[in-house]
Amino acid sequence: MGTGPDQQIDDIERLGLHRHHSARIYDYFLGGKTHYPPDRMVAEKLLEAFPGFRTAATCNRMFMHRAARYVAGHGIRQFLDIGTGIPTSPNLHEVVQAVVPDARIVYVDNDPIVLAHSRALLASTPEGRTAYLEADVTEPDKILSAPEVNEVLDLSQPVALSLVGVFHYLVDELDPYGIVERLMEPLVPGSYLIFSHCTPDFAPEEWKQVIEIYKGDGGSAQVRSRDEINRFFTGLELVEPGLEVPHRWHPDAETDKLVQNGQLDDAGVSLWAGVALKR
Repeated sequence: MGTGPDQQIDDIERLGLHRHHSARIYDYFLGGKTHYPPDRMVAEKLLEAFPGFRTAATCNRMFMHRAARYVAGHGIRQFLDIGTGIPTSPNLHEVVQAVVPDARIVYVDNDPIVLAHSRALLASTPEGRTAYLEADVTEPDKILSAPEVNEVLDLSQPVALSLVGVFHYLVDELDPYGIVERLMEPLVPGSYLIFSHCTPDFAPEEWKQVIEIYKGDGGSAQVRSRDEINRFFTGLELVEPGLEVPHRWHPDAETDKLVQNGQLDDAGVSLWAGVALKR
């Protein structure tokens, strides 16, 4: 296989490395290593406008871990994680299989770089199973009908749908509420939705600047108020404490320590998060 300039250009375009991607920007905020010059350039602009991004990314991931343990502890054995992002240990399957060794997880993302690193997402326990699907959250029917989903998950049994830090990339024109409804529709009663979303509620001027920067660099995003985010849970029953900033959703010792040290506050995190049950 050739490795000359033409091949390198083809690889860059095939993997989308010539433009920034939300998954790789998020990886940069988390201190990961899978990001490239376009990602870093946009990430640094965003950090200048809103320095809390690193804290928010970390807090968001901690929420996902706690929420996954919570639903696993309430009998959920199956997870559909859409908007997976660059693998960062512990990944979702590592968290839930530590609680439920036979748990099954399907990861979904639209970044070919995530696919290139998907081996880390497939290291299941012997009792459980994992799979990876390259698809976009805006194509719910494609996701739900995919062999990767239907061979690994039994949709006649409850499933936890994880949409963590994804929907602020979907503007209203993409019908984000309809997408969540379509994804939850085939899931049986006893299923859960794990959800988080950026909000301008605590720092409106900073977030106005953030959105302008992101759109100016060719990205698409829309942050939403608490009431707007609460609409994503329509028809579902939010578990206690309801829709909350993530560091106050079932905090653990690690979260409490960060709050006490002044490393987590509402404005710096600027997220609403919740877990809801389908009755």
